[in-house]
Amino acid sequence: MKLEGKLVLLGAGKMGGAMLQGWLEGGLPASQIIILDPAPPPETMALISSHRISHNPDIAGIDRVAVVLAAVKPQIMNDVLVTVSDLKHHKPLILSIAAGKTIASFESHFGADAAVIRSIPNTPAAIGRGITAIAANANVSESQMALAENLLSSIGEVVVVDNEGLIDAATAVSGSGPAYVFYLAECLAAAGEEVGLPADVAVKLARATVAGAGELMRQSGIEAATLRENVTSPKGTTYAALQVLMAEDGLRPLIERAVAAAEIRSRELAG
Repeated sequence: MKLEGKLVLLGAGKMGGAMLQGWLEGGLPASQIIILDPAPPPETMALISSHRISHNPDIAGIDRVAVVLAAVKPQIMNDVLVTVSDLKHHKPLILSIAAGKTIASFESHFGADAAVIRSIPNTPAAIGRGITAIAANANVSESQMALAENLLSSIGEVVVVDNEGLIDAATAVSGSGPAYVFYLAECLAAAGEEVGLPADVAVKLARATVAGAGELMRQSGIEAATLRENVTSPKGTTYAALQVLMAEDGLRPLIERAVAAAEIRSRELAG
């Protein structure tokens, strides 16, 4: 992983810490990383200490800033950006992973000519299995876009959407999506109990089934519909269950309503 200049990480919590670990494992020199966070969690502090990463230096003394990656909570983002807005004279790439913070909100701190990329990762990024959707303003160069994809690939896959408005849709599908899957596991376990399984057995079966099916889909690269068809014997048990799930009032319209609600809320929060 190559970077011309310094990378300033604003916020080294769970997501920021996961990225930090990925960058170090990817070969980014610790000397090019600067952490600005008053109280990183112990595991991130251990990385900072063991790699002797610059932590909370004087802003005025930071030189050659190539990237400012904003990973603090959205509700405190504006307060934090005020403290680092002087970095704008470096003309860095501004890369945000904060939900609900628009490109315009970063331009208000770093200037209308700032190169800004807004992204939305999801929680599996904490174990390197995430996916992040990104959208850029017109000031972002091809090399900066490639750099952003490289940095974010440390926590999983990256997809580019054509305009910022689609970040709300991505939030509804992948940003909030892990919660839908976790709830599926809850419901599957509860249904198992209803047909007589002990609670602990039902939970174990549901959890392993959801995790295993996801990993099979990831590793095989086979379309979800094809995988479903492959395990559905005509008139068998899976077929019987799918008659319920795929009915007109089944799972698909329910998921569509859930995603639509999340997309609307994302736009409201960003507005």
